Amino acid sequence: MLATPEPLVARLRAAGCVFAEDEAALLVAAAADPDGLERMVARRERGEPLEHVVGWAELAGVRVLVGPGVFVPRPRSAALVERAAAALREAGTRTVSPLSAPVLVDLCCGSGAVAVAVAARVPGAEVHAADVDPVAVGYARRNLAGFGEAWCGDLANALPPRLRGRVDVLVASPPYVPSGEVALLPRDARNHEPRVALDGGDDGLDLHGRIAADAAVWLAPGGLLLLETSARQGPAAARLIAAAGLTARVHHDEERDATVVEGAVDASADRTGSR
Repeated sequence: MLATPEPLVARLRAAGCVFAEDEAALLVAAAADPDGLERMVARRERGEPLEHVVGWAELAGVRVLVGPGVFVPRPRSAALVERAAAALREAGTRTVSPLSAPVLVDLCCGSGAVAVAVAARVPGAEVHAADVDPVAVGYARRNLAGFGEAWCGDLANALPPRLRGRVDVLVASPPYVPSGEVALLPRDARNHEPRVALDGGDDGLDLHGRIAADAAVWLAPGGLLLLETSARQGPAAARLIAAAGLTARVHHDEERDATVVEGAVDASADRTGSR
């Protein structure tokens, strides 16, 4: 049993936790009793992500449920959230009917953190999220309750057909760590997050081209694709987006070390089922 925070901080620091004081405060706040706190500290000492231990993560000011076997949203994804929210609000001003809500789709959604954070900023939007991992989709459904729906399947194949040509903003933070670099990730990630959420193939861009091709079919006229990747992969991701027939641009946020690659659909493009 831990009597004071000081020994707790020392244990966390010895386990390699860089922000031991902050983590200690979060663990104490999350624990129901001293025995529960001891169990949580032991899990953290074994290398489990702090977010899995306390049961939640925060992205762009929004708290979402996470747990073992689920990707932990990274703070850099706030840049993706902000761009998506701005684009979705703009799309809402273009709808031809006051009853027609702007549509957001989040592919490779994991816990649904990006979709939830965008939905919190754009009330009334129609929100859908999809992931191939049933465990992740279970968390996404809980997090999206009251905001939207989550679907299980391979990228856009998971989506209901009625969305084809109607999506205003399609966001994705697909795995983009090259296979050969997964072993270099912090132990929290490489040992406790699903490989499918981390490993992006030989160049880290295995899914980016597929998502761009899906976007060309599912986006509405004037719709926008927003893909997260790394700074070094940005130009290659932009080429994949351009090859799918979208107008590509790379945005990099130095402060957050966040890179978002944009693919825009011509507003005059013909899309089946568009508004």
